[in-house]
Amino acid sequence: MNRFLHAFIGLCLTGLASSALAQDRFITVASTTSTEQSGLFGYLLPLFTQKTGITVRVVALGTGQALDVGRRGDADVVFVHDRPAEDKFLSEGWSTKRFDVMYNDFIIVGPKSDPAKVGGSKDVLSALKKIAEAKAPFISRGDKSGTHQAELRYWKSAGVDLNAVKGDWYREIGQGMGPALNMAAASDAYVLSDRGTWLSFKNRRDLVISVEGDARLFNQYGVMLVNPAKHPNVKVADGQAFVDWLISPEGQTAITGYKIEGQQLFFPNTKPGA
Repeated sequence: MNRFLHAFIGLCLTGLASSALAQDRFITVASTTSTEQSGLFGYLLPLFTQKTGITVRVVALGTGQALDVGRRGDADVVFVHDRPAEDKFLSEGWSTKRFDVMYNDFIIVGPKSDPAKVGGSKDVLSALKKIAEAKAPFISRGDKSGTHQAELRYWKSAGVDLNAVKGDWYREIGQGMGPALNMAAASDAYVLSDRGTWLSFKNRRDLVISVEGDARLFNQYGVMLVNPAKHPNVKVADGQAFVDWLISPEGQTAITGYKIEGQQLFFPNTKPGA
């Protein structure tokens, strides 16, 4: 009888161990706040987990910080949107291949009162010049994110020397897109936002889209597996499974399917055979 009891206990313990191992099958993805705060990950990740049994733990930061997490080996995959920073990450050997995943666009959001008179503009550079000249309140993420880096490039391209002109009107908050939009809503300020987070943002108050439609506002997202040659702890098989799913027809269709009030937030654009 003891023999059967021991066998039964052994089977139970084996089952518990297998269950624990299944629950422990996860990867860490360092990504931007826009993929998290737009609700995209809340929609996509359960679909991936259901398909593969792999749980995804997200570290949502600005792109610069997300890439640093990858450099430290604290993430298996990085999913970000700052192409110059991504190319640097690749050239330094922190990953061996990058894939386009999807895009949306940036917009400038501002108060209905429009103190800088930029409403309806499709020229982001002209609009920023007018905002600086009017010293109209502007919220900058100031967090080295992809959005922040894009904002700095736009100011430079507009011929605006921020160091020379910025004052109380220009406020750097060192936070993500959601808090930046909240701050803009509370202070009747302009802010550069990705469209996805704006569409999912509920606390709009008197904010409206002021500037959109400029080709320079294109916002591309890319994904990379962290190089296991740099960090042997990287979960190569499961991390690559996530990358492969994102760029597969199934993953690309899932991205297309994420909508808020009938509006698509992200547009898949993986290149076939990439």
